[in-house]
Amino acid sequence: MTTATTAVDRAPEPWTGRDDGHGPGNLRWHHAVGVDAGPAGPRDVAFVGFRSDEGVRRNKGRPGAADGPRALRGALASMALPAPVRALDVGDVEVGDGELEDGQRRLGEVVSSLVDRGSSVVVLGGGHEVAYGSYLGLAGSGALRDGARLGVLNLDAHFDLRDDARPSSGTPFLQMARDEERHGRRLNYWVLGVSQPSNTERLFHTADELGVRHLPDTECGLLDRERVDAFLDEFLASCDVVHLSIDLDVLPAGAAPGVSAPAAYGVPMEIVERVCARVAASRKLAVCDVAELNPQLDIDHRTARAGARLVHRILTSPGAAARR
Repeated sequence: MTTATTAVDRAPEPWTGRDDGHGPGNLRWHHAVGVDAGPAGPRDVAFVGFRSDEGVRRNKGRPGAADGPRALRGALASMALPAPVRALDVGDVEVGDGELEDGQRRLGEVVSSLVDRGSSVVVLGGGHEVAYGSYLGLAGSGALRDGARLGVLNLDAHFDLRDDARPSSGTPFLQMARDEERHGRRLNYWVLGVSQPSNTERLFHTADELGVRHLPDTECGLLDRERVDAFLDEFLASCDVVHLSIDLDVLPAGAAPGVSAPAAYGVPMEIVERVCARVAASRKLAVCDVAELNPQLDIDHRTARAGARLVHRILTSPGAAARR
């Protein structure tokens, strides 16, 4: 039987960061994250890294996202916790040259194992090819047993529904849709933040054929909160278990310069964080992945800090650890 630790390529390292002293009043993430999966009891959250930019290369993007997990951990480690959290880091799945499909399969094995242990799972990418590995893990777990309805929410400037000969960072949600079709189901896929200039008419047509619901970036501004809330409420009502995928290129380039394709417009951080917090508070979130952080292109660690803050908000929102 595959366990979370047998499918990883890199063992976890202890988290380190700013330390203001002992006691609950000085808690930070590096105090809460353990790296020994053995003796401890159930965890509220489990982290796994996906060191891959093979999908970005195939999609003709700028490589470097394989270093994303390290940067996200570093940015999250010193963030202050408002209350104790039981967390586990199981290490990284690493994708070698040309080995994307095998890496996604192995990531799926790790995610399935963690979900079945009762943890909310955060996958630290990696290019957006990470999303298909996360999906494989959730689909192979017990979370969808007994007819539970899956909902996939992608915060992204792109649909990522490319119909390419080889899987890439541009294909994960079409891969999911085809897998669901093979099982006689229709993928319940919603996208918030779609940029019209970044998606061809063919991609919009594919989205329409698949029944994808989407909200464009031009309708996700600070004055559009009611529209965003209504979109999210409808999504949450359509499912029992949520896979949340965050492509950091959904944020404006000023907030997230360190991605393969920085956004000229983007969705404000205030809106993206609000969406993440409300998904977490729904008590339906099982797996979240964060994609496209490229530390080589980052400025002042802005993108890493933005991604880490979103993870922090998700995991510290009321109800975040209550799905099980």
